[in-house]
Amino acid sequence: MSPEELKEYLDFKAIQYNNTRFIESDPIQLPHRFSKKEDIEIVAFLVSMIAWGKRSMIIASGEKLLNIMGEHPHEFILNYSSNSKLQFVHRTFNAVDLDFFFRSLNALYQNGGLEQAFTVHPDLFGAAGRIVNFREAFFETVHEQRSEKHISNPTKNSAAKRLNMFLRWMVRNDKCGVDFGIWNSISPSELSIPLDVHTANVSRELGLLKRKQNDGKALDEIMTTLRSFDPIDPAKYDFALFGIGAFEQK
Repeated sequence: MSPEELKEYLDFKAIQYNNTRFIESDPIQLPHRFSKKEDIEIVAFLVSMIAWGKRSMIIASGEKLLNIMGEHPHEFILNYSSNSKLQFVHRTFNAVDLDFFFRSLNALYQNGGLEQAFTVHPDLFGAAGRIVNFREAFFETVHEQRSEKHISNPTKNSAAKRLNMFLRWMVRNDKCGVDFGIWNSISPSELSIPLDVHTANVSRELGLLKRKQNDGKALDEIMTTLRSFDPIDPAKYDFALFGIGAFEQK
């Protein structure tokens, strides 16, 4: 199809899937249980960081995180001190990693919070630069080397799927009740889609992506076209690409 037809098709699919019915089967349902800004962003961050594997498994593990933190995640983080008795496992993310994540979040919230940690990195533009800046701040807390694999690094050609998803949740105000739009310091125009198997495969089928690897260069290739379709809100097309891949027969 022509570029104009492709844009029209993706615009239609974005509207089709960017609605509250999407929440029912998606991990974003977990932060939607909260109303306080800090509670939402803490839960959203932790859930997005374990977002690989089947969505039902991610949600189940997210429920365990909520059980650990209780009804007030922000208060839990502010009062957290290292706990060797934590019990948590989601694939390769374990209690050692979770203890570090809790401690690092505690340090960040003593100094402005998560949103402030995503200030622009001087060497990179947009979401990639913000992720690099966050990564540097996050790892200032003492940690084991193993935990670094859970925070993707765009400077190593990572597509940073989970962090881009987290930023989409926080920054986009979709007026549809799915993405939260509670971070006003970042423009939606900076966002990139969270590139996963579904979005990558659909992107190839639609001619948005030629690269075989699902990496940072692939993300840049896709975003070049998506930004031309909508330079103000390019991440809305995540709903279209993911929805086609996850919910529609090919």
